[in-house]
Amino acid sequence: MNRTTMNRTFAAALMGALLIAAPAAQAQTAPPAGAPPEPPAVELYSAADAQAVLEARLLALKTVMTLSPEQQKLWPPVEAAIRAVAKLSAERRAERAKAPPPADFVDILDRIADAEALRARDLKTVTAALKPLVATLTPEQQRRIPAFLGLREGADGLPQPTAEIWLFEEEN
Repeated sequence: MNRTTMNRTFAAALMGALLIAAPAAQAQTAPPAGAPPEPPAVELYSAADAQAVLEARLLALKTVMTLSPEQQKLWPPVEAAIRAVAKLSAERRAERAKAPPPADFVDILDRIADAEALRARDLKTVTAALKPLVATLTPEQQRRIPAFLGLREGADGLPQPTAEIWLFEEEN
């Protein structure tokens, strides 16, 4: 057997052993039957923390855009819309925490659909507030905004969503 074949055989054997050992390793980490439940997780990110982060992001977004005095006049509706969306997002998170657990996967899908519909409505509120301001921005100012909001450049050069737009961070 040549060295390449031996390496491939060894790699295949190692992968097989890992696949066989993985369920056993997972079983060992499960708490024993009859053990008391783990205490609830402590919330390390308080409402005051969330407010501080929102304030910092708003200030940073405004700074990143380097608004002219005329553009500054169009900022208040944008800030108000972002604040409103952040508040609604936090409220939905609190409601979800109080809700009974889902009955089944259909209930989960239904809840996801409801949440996405509300996020879509909120995002439309922000985009409506942004449109007048963005219409006055230079291409350089516009270029700075997408990545800051949580978008990345796609293969076609246009902004694409990442896993999370920070406007809805409080909901997650």
